[in-house]
Amino acid sequence: MWPRVDGMRSMELGTAGPVRERLNALVLAGRKRATTGLLDEYRIESEELEHIGERLALLDDAAERIATVEITGLEVTTFREVTWAHAAAEGEGDASLDEWRAGHRRYWERVGTPVEDDTPLVCLAFRLVGTPAAGTDGAGAPLT
Repeated sequence: MWPRVDGMRSMELGTAGPVRERLNALVLAGRKRATTGLLDEYRIESEELEHIGERLALLDDAAERIATVEITGLEVTTFREVTWAHAAAEGEGDASLDEWRAGHRRYWERVGTPVEDDTPLVCLAFRLVGTPAAGTDGAGAPLT
């Protein structure tokens, strides 16, 4: 199971270290509004898919909540069928869908889970609803 923080499931982007730091910074800056994961990871971790309206604790490398995000979209698709609209919403600077695909193939291969065109993925869209600087979780509750 994925960590729970303040009763919420968590979201840990990328791998710990510089990758996660960069991705989290993009979320906090409002540039990253989507992410993509492997459907198989949900099965391995005995996790259900997120649902629209669900709030997740965005975690840093120390498993500390740095923000709260709210799921605004979810699509289960294959690597081949990921759209440019989703890839661009990831906000990582890719100039094309081909560039996004190449970068994600390299990433998943580097972490030991290479993908094929028919690999099932979960495409999540989200919005930032709270940060420690704002002092709340986006619904008025303290962000601790």
